Amino acid sequence: MQPFRPFSGLLCAALLGGCAGGAAMSTSERPAIGGLTTYAPGFEAVVASDARIERLAEGFTWAEGPVWIEDGGYLLFSDVPENRIHRWSEADGLSVFLEPSGYDGPPLDVLREAGANGLHAEPSGTVLLADSGSRTLARLDPRTKQKTVLAQAFDGRRFNSPNDVVPRRDGAIFFTDPPYGLKDLDDSPVKELPFNGVYRLDTDGRVHLLDDGLTRPNGIALSPDGRTLYVANSDPERAIWMAYALDAEGAVSSRRVFADAGDLVGDDAPGLPDGMAVAADGTIFATGPGGVLVFAPDGTRLGRIETGGPIANVAFGDDGRTLYLTSNSILARVRLQIAGPATPR
Repeated sequence: MQPFRPFSGLLCAALLGGCAGGAAMSTSERPAIGGLTTYAPGFEAVVASDARIERLAEGFTWAEGPVWIEDGGYLLFSDVPENRIHRWSEADGLSVFLEPSGYDGPPLDVLREAGANGLHAEPSGTVLLADSGSRTLARLDPRTKQKTVLAQAFDGRRFNSPNDVVPRRDGAIFFTDPPYGLKDLDDSPVKELPFNGVYRLDTDGRVHLLDDGLTRPNGIALSPDGRTLYVANSDPERAIWMAYALDAEGAVSSRRVFADAGDLVGDDAPGLPDGMAVAADGTIFATGPGGVLVFAPDGTRLGRIETGGPIANVAFGDDGRTLYLTSNSILARVRLQIAGPATPR
């Protein structure tokens, strides 16, 4: 979630993918938006130079956290300020999947955004949910739409507003906890932790702090082998991605700056480091200034996928060669030359 952005307040307007129960448009009817920028050789091997960025639906306040649900062939994504999770599929178009998606109590003045944020599918069919509004990490069963709280505090103090989440094959769950869900952010009177953390939740329920030094930890992802954790820092003064080497237990053995987008930050490149997706070959799709920055596994900046506005998050879908983009008020997608991971890492 970006710290500063306009709220459009549009609710289900101009739904290009079809409203609830409505039929979706054919690919040829969908508007093409944005474009591509090449920074280094090799970008065309990831995204073809004539790739078409399709606008699927629009009218959201801030679209976030896309996740492809293999069982059923549909996409879920959040609209955090509106406290909703939407569902989109080629066959059925767009509908509201869950409302409220996050906080479900009486209105609270201390909340900036009440909805859930990042989502991540699990092999069992459940979905991990960074429940920003409820200030918890939770698990959602898409069949029953029931949520189970997995963690809500560290060292006896409530989380700020969990933002993004990724699981590892061994059951460890990694997540970020910036203050974006709280009104007044770091100055919120209900903020109990003096930092904005990166955490690991173990299968025994214990929560471990991995890093408390990032001002705005946001998007999070794992390398295909599960040995490197990537975390975006959504701070215009330090627009970077960190890479953490993990041991077998998921503890951090070393850390380094993986990439820096400080040279791109500006009014002509809306957005900051946010959500990520990692392909099977280690290529990283990282939302940042101007769109989705594509990095080789060694950190080389290959190119950028652009929609014309800030992009909050990305996810692989369909056959694994489609990248879905939640871009401010828009849901979009683009075909790739490479594939995402077959299963969650």
